[in-house]
Amino acid sequence: MLKTSLRNFFAHKGRMALSAVAVLLSVAFVCGTLVFTDTMDTTFDKLFAATSSDVTVSPKDAQAENSDTGRPESMPASAVARVARAEGVKSAEGAVSSMDVTVVNAADKNMGSENGAPTIAGNWTRNDLRSMKISSGHAPRGPTEVMVDSNTADKHHLKLGDELRTIAATGDFRARIVGIASFTVTNPGAAVVFFDTATAQRELLGSAGQFTQINVTADAGVSDAQLKKNVAASLDGPYKFQTQKETADANRKDVGSFMDVIKYAMLGFAGIAFLVGIFLIINTFSMLVAQRTREIGLMRAIGSSRKQVNRSVLVEALLLGVVGSVVGVGAGVGLAVGLMKLMSSMGMDLSTDDLTIRWTTPVTGLLLGIVVTVLAAYVPARRAGKVSPMAALRDAGTPADVKAGLVRGLIGIVLTAGGGFALYTATQAAKASEGSLWLGVGIVATLVGFVVVGPLLAGGVVRVISVVLLRMFGPVGRMAERNALRNPRRTGATGAALMIGLALVACLSVVGSSMVASATSELDKSVGADFIVQGQNGLKPQAAEALKEAPYVSRVTEVKFVKATLTTPGGVKEEEGLVAATPSYAQDLRRETTAGELSAAYGKDAMSVGSAFAGKNHLKVGDTMSVAFDHGRTARLRIAAITSDDTTFDKGAMYVNLATAERYVPADRLPLNGMMFAKAQPGKADQAYKALKSAVAADPTVHVKDQTDYKKTLRDQIGQLLNMIYGLLALAIIVAILGVVNTLALSVVERTREIGLMRAIGLSRRQLRRMIRLESVVIALFGALLGLGLGMGWGATAQKLLALEGLDVLQIPWTTILTVFAGSAFVGLFAALIPAFRAGRMNVLGAIATE
Repeated sequence: MLKTSLRNFFAHKGRMALSAVAVLLSVAFVCGTLVFTDTMDTTFDKLFAATSSDVTVSPKDAQAENSDTGRPESMPASAVARVARAEGVKSAEGAVSSMDVTVVNAADKNMGSENGAPTIAGNWTRNDLRSMKISSGHAPRGPTEVMVDSNTADKHHLKLGDELRTIAATGDFRARIVGIASFTVTNPGAAVVFFDTATAQRELLGSAGQFTQINVTADAGVSDAQLKKNVAASLDGPYKFQTQKETADANRKDVGSFMDVIKYAMLGFAGIAFLVGIFLIINTFSMLVAQRTREIGLMRAIGSSRKQVNRSVLVEALLLGVVGSVVGVGAGVGLAVGLMKLMSSMGMDLSTDDLTIRWTTPVTGLLLGIVVTVLAAYVPARRAGKVSPMAALRDAGTPADVKAGLVRGLIGIVLTAGGGFALYTATQAAKASEGSLWLGVGIVATLVGFVVVGPLLAGGVVRVISVVLLRMFGPVGRMAERNALRNPRRTGATGAALMIGLALVACLSVVGSSMVASATSELDKSVGADFIVQGQNGLKPQAAEALKEAPYVSRVTEVKFVKATLTTPGGVKEEEGLVAATPSYAQDLRRETTAGELSAAYGKDAMSVGSAFAGKNHLKVGDTMSVAFDHGRTARLRIAAITSDDTTFDKGAMYVNLATAERYVPADRLPLNGMMFAKAQPGKADQAYKALKSAVAADPTVHVKDQTDYKKTLRDQIGQLLNMIYGLLALAIIVAILGVVNTLALSVVERTREIGLMRAIGLSRRQLRRMIRLESVVIALFGALLGLGLGMGWGATAQKLLALEGLDVLQIPWTTILTVFAGSAFVGLFAALIPAFRAGRMNVLGAIATE
């Protein structure tokens, strides 16, 4: 039986090629994702290990990310001397490091990364020699000197003597490049600048005699754990002590959460591609089994058992899975290298020297590819085993086909109806969290239901499409229609493969368009300001002051986000973020209240709360809460208003006058402005727009937007996300196209004699090719119609849940939907090119003589 399987596999290798490509692509995507993310993990692991000292001492409240005050947490320089005297300490060195800076060149162009990697400024220390070396010039020695990393210098064409301006919360300062330092490990993309210690303390921290951390080196023979214990004993106060491993692990955890999102998102799309590939494999083996019916019947007649026939087909599937998976693993490594090159071109530098291929990656790829292929071939294999010898020799179909079709159709209808009910239940949910579970059930059930009921739908849908599209082509169109209807199960499976990808495209298009439309509508209703100003890491004080002094502006509103611990009258404590703003914020962002007046919340020792918070804690206007401001004093604030949570912007926000926050929080602990609003003088909108842009032109990370700009930003952000998702879904759609090509190619082989007879009685090559192309178009449009309809249903249901979060506008992107539908017709034409060409080249007499 093994020899028979091998002979059949190699005899039909051309027919299985596209199925092998589908397995290859899916496995390559999985392995490529794993190699890419593992390589990124390795890159960051090496970087964190190289930059971490034996023990690091930092303020207890220090955060890895940017500080909301614009200044990192610091400690007194006297702590360095105390640490240096601890037992087992070889050296202790104070360091300054801040990510709350922007570095620009003489043309005010940002020298930082454009891919989200931080810009880091600090002092040059001995610890930096663990990961860097000075490759040109020298370390900074005074207030007008700066050193940059070589990656930033190369990227922005910087050289010794060039002037850079550093924008910090304490002010701007200029320095000339006197040195360039190269990383000895891979730098994933951060821009790094170094100053001498005194300059870094003064300009980045705002005062001398302060450090953000202490790097401690151990004496020979002293373990990091023991050193940490000794250093902790020598230093009293709110400090955090970490060994090299603990520091690296903490940094890795921060990056790891982001990497996990990338990994599992990409693996999810690979799973979709595998699902689509299953239909291709099922179709391939179903058609191969049908074409070999006489051969299988003969094998059964001479003594082969059902199990042997079944096993023979499964062995062929195993060979297909092995070949496709092995090549796919290799292609996955190539894909990972390609992704690394792409990321490097976008600013995230990844070196192939760190290429990481864990043993689990090829094993995962091989197992997935082989198991999925064998499982997909199981149903056709069982069908082959059930063929009776006499029925096969007579070339008759199996009597169970009709019964199986009816049972399948009934199951599909039940699943689809159940999924539709789940989607309806989701639209009636009172909370989005409750409805999301029903939405998930509905999506899965309707998807499976449409796949199962596909053959039943194929008859009606294909006839409707044919009436609209094919009848104009006369007899050729009618033959194409009948070919598509000849085997509804095959047409249904082929269309279902395309349906899955297009359903997701339609669903996401509806959700994305509805989100943009809802946000735009809310913006028109709620935002009373003419201009919205935002910064990359908040707005530095100098930018805020420049905006206040801009001409043609009637008012400027400051908005800060302050952390606090609230204690309700009932004794419940909750950590919340308060929106501390100037009173004009009530005009700039109009909010409906369920009780009280919002303007009253900006009174002395007053505040507002959201309706959900008020309801949960049984609060009403006039109640008083204890508010312990982060890094400040505790206040007793009266609830003057309760705002409605039926909104998109600032949902659940609690408002307080900025003057109140300034009274209870020290000036150096107040956060930077998170955003600012501005209102133009009557009739001076254009002049005010130009004046505001000019006021912040020196800081390229600050952006002034009018309402049109802001709406465009929302559209662009959601559009970019959708385009990225569509790009990942393209893999599944490519596999679906391969399915159409394979189905047509095998169908042509199956109809070889029929094609020969039609050619003999006068059908021209051009008519034959047109017939096959039209058949392909009908199958593609069938899948597109089901997919787009299903996806729009999912999207409309999802929008109902979003409406509970304030996004209450449903918008169907008809342009996108119609473009995708029309594009499906071109996909059908493209998929038919090779099968139609091969059919046209058939020798007429040879085709007629085919058994």
